[in-house]
Amino acid sequence: MVPLRKLGSQGLQVSAIGLGCMGMSDSYGHADEAESIATLHHALDHGVTLFDTAEIYGPHSNEELLGRALKGRRDEAIIATKFGYQIVDGKYAGMNSRPDHIRKVVDESLRRLQTDHIDLLYQHRIDPAVAIEDVAGTVGDLVREGKVRFFGLSEAGIANIRRAHETFPVSALQSEYSLWERNLEPEIMPLLRELNIGLVPFSPLGRGFLTGEAKRAEEYPEGDYRRSDPRFQGENFDANLRAAQIVQQIAVERGARIAQVAIAWLLHKGDDIVPIPGTKRKTYLQDNIDAALLHLDPDDIARLDEALDPTHVSGPRYGEAYMDMVDR
Repeated sequence: MVPLRKLGSQGLQVSAIGLGCMGMSDSYGHADEAESIATLHHALDHGVTLFDTAEIYGPHSNEELLGRALKGRRDEAIIATKFGYQIVDGKYAGMNSRPDHIRKVVDESLRRLQTDHIDLLYQHRIDPAVAIEDVAGTVGDLVREGKVRFFGLSEAGIANIRRAHETFPVSALQSEYSLWERNLEPEIMPLLRELNIGLVPFSPLGRGFLTGEAKRAEEYPEGDYRRSDPRFQGENFDANLRAAQIVQQIAVERGARIAQVAIAWLLHKGDDIVPIPGTKRKTYLQDNIDAALLHLDPDDIARLDEALDPTHVSGPRYGEAYMDMVDR
């Protein structure tokens, strides 16, 4: 079973490893509902409690999938979902975190998830057109109404984290953080610890790069996000493959899988960190769960830190359009 960790100081407690559900419906090739539901049930059976989705995943179909999978087992799960986008005719149509839109999205998410409350509600990306105080205040009202239990932010920067937290307590920040994406370490992580806000890293396996099974961008099928990921392309891919060899080396030394070393590294960075590796297959899920049992000693951590520091990872983590949506 997966041990528990606390996110924030408002009472949110979740499994030390969660499950990112996006890939079951979006961005990573063909969707297989039967296997996805079996994977979700396997997660519940083995102590995973945190399930991460969003209205934009699909769009909408990922929340619907999670709602079907959790039917009859809702009380075993902590559901995290997100708002913040305008979706028109099934496509992204810009940012929208206006208070009336947040309320509309929450009601729609509750219906799709087949539940009367969302455990952790994130603003998916900062909307520059809406003051963060209005966003936090609206979520605070939803908490008081019982529709939401805890408030989170995703990819928010220092100023917006502080202002949001002053308006209504933030329990968790979701952001990309992994062996090959360390942008949070200089400023964001110290702030989270100052304010007692938990960190939920997405893409803890570098979109599959830290599993030992990465392929060049052009080898992925149409519809797979990694075809356009700069770190999987050309010379970036070659450089990143060399940098990641240390993960494989330590995995061999520890008798573990490569992905388990990458997840264990995150867990060793603090008990306020809960990674959410995404998978749609039971086999990979079990590997991820078992990472909670893998011990890395200080020498292992130091070797990983040095080999995969930001100077050794090649290429931006997103293309320009996606990076423009990150509040840094």
